[in-house]
Parts: sequence; structure tokens; C-alpha cells
Amino acid sequence: MSIMERFSFNHATAKFWDQREAVEACARTGSGIGLWREPVQEAGLEASAKLVEDFGVQVTSLCRAGFFTDPTEAALADNRKAIDEAAAIGSPTLVLVSGPIQPGGTIDSAREGVKTALAELAPYALEQGVTLAIEPLHPMFASDRCVVATLKESLDLAAPFDPAAVGVVVDTYHIWWDPEVWNGIERAGAEGRIASFQLADWVTPLPAGVLTGRGQLGDGCIEMRRYLDAVDATGFDGPIEVELFNDALWARPGAEVFEETRAAFERVLR
Repeated sequence: MSIMERFSFNHATAKFWDQREAVEACARTGSGIGLWREPVQEAGLEASAKLVEDFGVQVTSLCRAGFFTDPTEAALADNRKAIDEAAAIGSPTLVLVSGPIQPGGTIDSAREGVKTALAELAPYALEQGVTLAIEPLHPMFASDRCVVATLKESLDLAAPFDPAAVGVVVDTYHIWWDPEVWNGIERAGAEGRIASFQLADWVTPLPAGVLTGRGQLGDGCIEMRRYLDAVDATGFDGPIEVELFNDALWARPGAEVFEETRAAFERVLR
């Protein structure tokens, strides 16, 4: 399989681009697509499922669920709904962002909440044929967005469960700094837990809005080819998503961003 046959365009890279137009572009180029719950819900779940089916586009992930460091019944119910949505649109993977430290809580209690939620949700995900993909986020997000910061933490959380139910996301933007990342990728492959492989670059200096400062591939310091080689060495040969949160990109026409992203992907990884 050629590298371009593995390309998947995460819709967040062109956040304000109409979902139908993004799917049509992916269909024209034989690309996969990573979808987000909000646009799917806005268009309607049935309509979104029909759209990707009619165009024959592979949905490589659905973002996002999680935020269950305080695993209330409402939070668990929303996650079950997200699992149903992933199954309905044919996504094999539901990306999880674990959530922040709760008011009055600690990072340890938040991580215990993640364990509790996974134990509740994993059997249901397995029934629906959807893999919950735990995404570690850069530690700068640990207090307000995601208390899981390393691939090792994600793998340890996933370990009690069937790999078909719980896997991990290998996202270069969030894990490139970790000196243990190569061991983590090797372990993830050996355990069959690489559920999603996502690329974004780290630019210096960081933009003022760190959350929306992901760089286009090749514009930063991350060794993209090294990550590809490491992931491929595990036997993973699945899709590779490019997911860029970037205000400058979002201000441009989606079709233009799509073509630029495909070209950068090919240039950096060929």
C-alpha cells in the first residue's frame, strides 16, 4: 500500500469546512476521513452515515468522547451515545480525551475516575464493535483537559481490557517530547493497541493559543518519518490521520487546506 493510500484527513484540520464538501474531497482522492461528533450531530447521524456510505469514504475515527474524570451517570451516558454514533457511521475507533482535574480533586483522583469510566464503557464498546482509543495529551493540558500525558499511562489504563475494546492513540503532537515514547510505541504494537495514528507538527515559538497552534507537517521539529517507521515496525499498516488545530488554517478555504495537507503529507513521508 502506498503512503497516500493511507492518508486520512481529520475534519478538524479544516474545522469550518462543510462536512459534505470534506467527504466529497476525500472521495475524489481516495482518502479516509476523521469525523467529529458536533458536525455529525449537526448534519444528523443518519444523514452523516449515508453520506460516507454513498461516497465510499472510510471513516478512520470519530472524535471525541471521554471527559470522564468525574464519571457521573450523565457523562457515562454521553459516552455510550458516542459509541453508538461511531458504530452508526462505520468508525472503528472512538477517540477519548480523559478529562481535567475536578474541582476539589487531585490528579490521582481524576485518574481513578478514568479507570472507573473505562470499566463501565469497555464491555459496551466491545459489543458495538468500536475501539475506545485513549489519547495521551501533552502534559501542559493535564490540569484542564487531560490527566493522561504519556503513551505508557494510556497503555497501563488499557491493559485490563480486550485490545478490541480499548486501545491508544499515537499522536505525534502530544507525545514527541517523551524520551520513552519509542518503547511505548513498540509496546502498543506488541499488545495490538494502536487504534489511531495521528500527525501534527510542533512549531517554535508556539503561537499564543497553544491549543490551536499545531503546525503543518514539516513546519516544526517532530521527526515524522521516524514515527512512521516506528509505528510500521510494529506491524501497524492502518490509516494515518493528519489532525491540525490551527487558527490560520481555519481561516482559509477548506479545499485549499485539504490540498496543502495532502501535499505536505506526501512530501514529509514519502
